[in-house]
Amino acid sequence: MTSREHGPSGDRTDVPEGTSGAWGPASGVGSLPGDDPAEAVRLVLGELPDFPHLPELPGRGAGADLIGRAAALLVDIAVDLTPAGWRLVPRSGHDQRRAREFLARDLDALTDVAEEYTGPFKVQAAGPWTLAAGLERSRGDRAVVDPGARRDLAQSLAEGLTAHAADVAARVPGARVVVQLDEPSIPAVLQGSLPTVSGFGSLSAVEAHVVEQELAGVIAALPGPVVVHCCAARVPLDLFRAAGAGGLSFDLGLVQDLDALGTAIEAGVHLLPGVVPGTDAPLSTTRATASRVQAWWRELGFPVDALPAAVTLTPACGLAGATPSYARVAMAHIREAAKYLQPE
Repeated sequence: MTSREHGPSGDRTDVPEGTSGAWGPASGVGSLPGDDPAEAVRLVLGELPDFPHLPELPGRGAGADLIGRAAALLVDIAVDLTPAGWRLVPRSGHDQRRAREFLARDLDALTDVAEEYTGPFKVQAAGPWTLAAGLERSRGDRAVVDPGARRDLAQSLAEGLTAHAADVAARVPGARVVVQLDEPSIPAVLQGSLPTVSGFGSLSAVEAHVVEQELAGVIAALPGPVVVHCCAARVPLDLFRAAGAGGLSFDLGLVQDLDALGTAIEAGVHLLPGVVPGTDAPLSTTRATASRVQAWWRELGFPVDALPAAVTLTPACGLAGATPSYARVAMAHIREAAKYLQPE
């Protein structure tokens, strides 16, 4: 439904019925502190039992970072790590193999700890634009400036992510796999503020319709619902929705575009607002967090009974930069806050 009419109470009408069981009330963004994959999976299952995710542990070093994890998924494309960063190369090297070893250990830990889990389960990877922005070509510029390189990377990533989701589903037969594309670089790509490799200039902006089209190609190739996450300012919510995202993940404190959010909800897109900081910070009570979400929902103008099915609470960003104690508290906080949003 796309009606923007308001009923007598001020609520928007024709809100699509959600499917809360397909998502879950609270989940994580992806990364956690630490280097033990089995302990990380146990932590996520314990604190976010209704919508856990496969944790990413970038603290392990090169190959476990955002671009390194995506490198582990690429099919028939080789990359390696140079002093300047990840680069496309003719043959796979030690660093890409290391990234694949990290991923294999994570999947083994998932099998050992979560084999009996049943319900929605999320996996994450850098999206096509962030991946292209984070990789250099052999001549030293970013792959994002080369349409051919972008196309090859996007196809390879989609193929690798599809296989990854199937692997997770095979290891955890009761899981309904949700894929999340992390796209922190898209605002800079659109605004022309992405720095050159040298750091002395900025790359030209890419037109929005090109970004949308290429993102849409990857989303269409992936199985099941696809979440697009960006915790930067100026999140292009309309672009993500138009590209086919089934879910939008963002920092609630940074997103002020209520019209774009309303349009997404009316289109049946699930929202995953980040409601606690991704690094150590004082937290309000869980009831206060829930009240903040309810006030935001009322401002959007939708019926209160539609909130639980339409929203999954998360941290604002990944928790890799947090202390282990804060990461645990943050996940517990959003789980408990989400309980206040459920119907009595």
